[in-house]
Amino acid sequence: MLNIATLRADTPGCENQVFLDSAGSSLPPRIVTDTAIAHLRREAEIGGYRAANERLADLADVKTAIGQLINADPSTLALSDSASRSWSDFFYSIPLAPGDRILISGADYASNAIAALQRARHTGATVEPIPSDSSGQLDLDALETMLDERVRIVSLVHVPTNGGLVNPVAEAARIAHRVGALVLLDACQSAGQLPLDVTELGVDALSATGRKWLRGPRGTGFLYLRPELATTMEPGRLDLHSAAWTGPGEYTLASDASRFEFWECDIAGRLGLGAAVRYLLDLGPAQVYEAIADRAEYLRKSLQEIPGVTVRDRGTQHAGIVSFTVDGLTPIEVRDRLAPESITVTVSHRGSTLLDMTARELDSVVRASPHCFVSFEDLDRFTAAVTALR
Repeated sequence: MLNIATLRADTPGCENQVFLDSAGSSLPPRIVTDTAIAHLRREAEIGGYRAANERLADLADVKTAIGQLINADPSTLALSDSASRSWSDFFYSIPLAPGDRILISGADYASNAIAALQRARHTGATVEPIPSDSSGQLDLDALETMLDERVRIVSLVHVPTNGGLVNPVAEAARIAHRVGALVLLDACQSAGQLPLDVTELGVDALSATGRKWLRGPRGTGFLYLRPELATTMEPGRLDLHSAAWTGPGEYTLASDASRFEFWECDIAGRLGLGAAVRYLLDLGPAQVYEAIADRAEYLRKSLQEIPGVTVRDRGTQHAGIVSFTVDGLTPIEVRDRLAPESITVTVSHRGSTLLDMTARELDSVVRASPHCFVSFEDLDRFTAAVTALR
């Protein structure tokens, strides 16, 4: 069992506030900030190149740690500066032609949808949303009826940014693969709070960020590619790290997923990401996931008991995001009235998940996302403050 006192001691930022925004940018444990800051100081002492060379083994271990977390070989992982970068680097590398079809989730994130629409405009492909079922999850029956040999890629979102549902990714991937479609999973909101086993999920690629539930630094993320793709797919952009200039008119791609990386990067941030993943592995991911789920469910039930508060989460399986609205107050007003009481929540706007929010006639929702370091006393303080708003 996790020791809440130790977790909070490891997380100085939670001492004087109720922090409920791990779905946005979580509070890192002390080891993450210490690691990143120490490297920045070392760069100031001897320069960035020498400082990086001193940490080559630790930099390699970042992929090893991520691989342990998601059951992937390090050679299938590429580090990046964000989940959006990872997602788009893979997506823009898929050849598309007129008549090709791109399927996106009904709760897909705006960045993914915009990229799909842009490529469709430039290539003659089409973008089609997969309907949601009555619970709000991806409709597997509808997906099956939509598929044909023209479907080139299916974009799946594991956990939407605007609520706590968990989509049936493994089932959807199996269905999509029957017609040879590639499956790209946005795991931005699930990495660090839900089990991720790329073999069991069966996806062709997965993108994730470091700053959310993994509790790493901002400006970090990673891309996983199915082993065959890691050695055969050509990225849309290359540099002298992702490829070697082997002759006046020739180049050779890197032999693994590092072909999706650029040479220049934030070394301190990547070391911090590695420290964050190692911290999670040392705690025991299953225990962390259970603690997050327990806190989110406690929060949902508590909010449902407050008159005038509507919990907006959908789905049959829930994750660590709790979305809600308060009668008579906009979500921005709720956020801003809680802030002076040292309570941190955020707002998810319609533009982030346009299809889903429009279908539900919602302009925005308050988003509360407790990590394992949040105490139940914190949650009670939060619900009392929300009650007082009414």
